[in-house]
Amino acid sequence: MAECNMKRWISVVAVALMAAGPLSQATAQDDDLSMRELLQEVKEGRSKARAENREREQAFLADKAEQDRLIREAEQRIATLEKQSAGLEKRFNANELKVEEKRAQRDQRLGSLKELFGHLTGAAGDLRVRLRNSITSSQFDGRQAFLDQLIKKMNDDTDLPTVDEIEGLWYELHREMTESSAVAKYQTKVGTNPNREIVRIGLFNLVSDGDYLSWDEGTQSVSVLPRQPQGYGGGANNLQSAQSGYTPVGIDPTGAAGGGYLKALINSPTPMERWHQGKLVGYVITGVGVFGLLMALWRFAGLSMLSAQVAKQRKSDEASENNPLGRIIKVGQEHANDDVETLELKLGEAIIKERPAIHRGLPMIKIISMVAPLMGLLGTVTGMIIVFQAITIYGAGDPKAMAGGISSALITTVLGLIVAIPMMLLHAMLFARAKRILHVLEEQSAGIVAERAGR
Repeated sequence: MAECNMKRWISVVAVALMAAGPLSQATAQDDDLSMRELLQEVKEGRSKARAENREREQAFLADKAEQDRLIREAEQRIATLEKQSAGLEKRFNANELKVEEKRAQRDQRLGSLKELFGHLTGAAGDLRVRLRNSITSSQFDGRQAFLDQLIKKMNDDTDLPTVDEIEGLWYELHREMTESSAVAKYQTKVGTNPNREIVRIGLFNLVSDGDYLSWDEGTQSVSVLPRQPQGYGGGANNLQSAQSGYTPVGIDPTGAAGGGYLKALINSPTPMERWHQGKLVGYVITGVGVFGLLMALWRFAGLSMLSAQVAKQRKSDEASENNPLGRIIKVGQEHANDDVETLELKLGEAIIKERPAIHRGLPMIKIISMVAPLMGLLGTVTGMIIVFQAITIYGAGDPKAMAGGISSALITTVLGLIVAIPMMLLHAMLFARAKRILHVLEEQSAGIVAERAGR
């Protein structure tokens, strides 16, 4: 039975081998075809790479030949330029010798004229600066360009000024001196107005339509001063409308660009601006001062009325209760039968009752006269604190600004003194009036007591 099984297995294996034979043969044929194709492609790729390398080598060789040619051309050009440079250097040296010779010949022929040109150059430079800053430049154009060209010529080695140009320098000097004493009317650009009529007063001021103008030497332009001096506009208007004769007008003789004093004058704050510099403390001081002044006027009117009533009562035989003296006399009449001491006490009591009405408001005026300087000192101290804080932050590089801050801080002190001094004088005057009234009451009271004691 084992042999039968063995034979069966052998038969199966033989059948499997017979079935696998054709499949193996087909696979071997396909592999052989793929290897041949790959070999062919490798061969073709090597041939293509070899051809590209040959092309690159040929291009490199061609570039090298072109570079060699360019190098040879550059060397030839360098040699040519070096040759030209040597020739030009030789020519330059020869020309330099000729220039030195010609310069010496020119200096010899100029002689004293060279020194003259030096003086003319200095005079032209000074005149150029003067004309740039002068307000006459708003009327006469082209002077700066002429002087620049003249100075350039006198400093040049190859060009000399002509006689007409030298005479032109003399003419500009003479014209500037002449215009310094002349009043001229002409039209020019002022600010954004391209054609405005202005009047030039010598070398001092420019005016137009009652406004004072300024000349900016940097931009060579005319503009209206940001603030006008008070009280001088009428004279400027009259001068512009005048045809002849003399016209009074205010001028500033300190400068030719609108006047330094005029600019400082218009920059000075007005009294109203100074008052506003006191700020809150200044306003309070002003309010207190106004209140004190009104109270003083009220008490002045009241004491004047009392004085008149007392004077009228002294001339009358009948006691009236509409005045202090009449009320004192009335008390004396009511206690006429009392003893002297009682009468004296009653009259003294009546005088004490009248004293508050007579002294009414005077203590407040005195307090205002004492408090106002203290309030001014308070404002000054707070202002100085602000100034020193600003100095701490920004430094003290601008003394003008620091002085302006200190000036503003001192305004409150000034306001305090302005209030205190009149209040002290008014208090003294009113107190003297009240004292005179009380003196009359005491005098009449003493007279009543004396009359009673004489009975």
